[in-house]
Amino acid sequence: MEDLQTFWATLPNLSGIVVHLAVTLAILVVGWMAANLLGGWVRRLARRSSRIDPTVVPIVCSVVVWAVRIVVLLAVLARLGVQTASLVAMLGASALAIGLALQGTLQNFAAGIMLLVLRPVRAGEFVSVEGKGMGTVDEIGLFMTRLVQFDGIHLLLPNSLVWGNPIVNYSRNATRRLDLMVAVRYDDDLEAALAALQSLAAGHPDVLRDPAPQVMVMEYRDSTIMLNIRAWAQAGKYWDLLFDLQRQAPQALRRAGLRSPIPLREVRTAPDNAAAPDKDAAANEA
Repeated sequence: MEDLQTFWATLPNLSGIVVHLAVTLAILVVGWMAANLLGGWVRRLARRSSRIDPTVVPIVCSVVVWAVRIVVLLAVLARLGVQTASLVAMLGASALAIGLALQGTLQNFAAGIMLLVLRPVRAGEFVSVEGKGMGTVDEIGLFMTRLVQFDGIHLLLPNSLVWGNPIVNYSRNATRRLDLMVAVRYDDDLEAALAALQSLAAGHPDVLRDPAPQVMVMEYRDSTIMLNIRAWAQAGKYWDLLFDLQRQAPQALRRAGLRSPIPLREVRTAPDNAAAPDKDAAANEA
């Protein structure tokens, strides 16, 4: 009987604790969902604006989401009676140990900040990180940079590797120069070959008129003379122009009456009677 009376006496306190925990859990869930919604809203807003660089959108969204989540966690802990001031002090003291344990991760974070501030690469640009890979920059995150390669494979590189290696940016300039080597036989008309290739480059719609295209003799090899087609094109049309000139250059040379530059080797044999004097001389000496 006394136990039952004790239970009914403590029931209001238990109900208050349950309500308190339920409200705290609701704050946590709603705050977590609000952080995700706010991050998505920031991402959509940034994509609609032409003034915002797409490169900074992922990291800004991540910072916004985690800032809201940290505030929510502090509010939940404060509601549970945890002294947040002492908690913040404790977290600050442990930050040094965590930083020492996660040096590589912090390097990636710092490199990501440098990539966003100095912007040697931007989203949508085609770059090559020497010795690591090449592709179109899809996203620069807090710790990783994602590249999309020619074949559609996603390449994830730590930010420290991107920042710490030479970067070749093929898309930063609006135009690119194309150099295509073409072989011509030694006994063919060199001037006709130069004129045919010059006409081909000058008449192609993707070749820029300024600077004007050039065709020049570059080097002499064993059985061919190497000519170089040098032309400028818009960066977005570079590969299409390269593949098209590779296809049309041999056809232009054939139309000019030149033959295909097949490697040739000249083999000479000594006559059969060349060894006869040597035999006679050996017989006389004997």
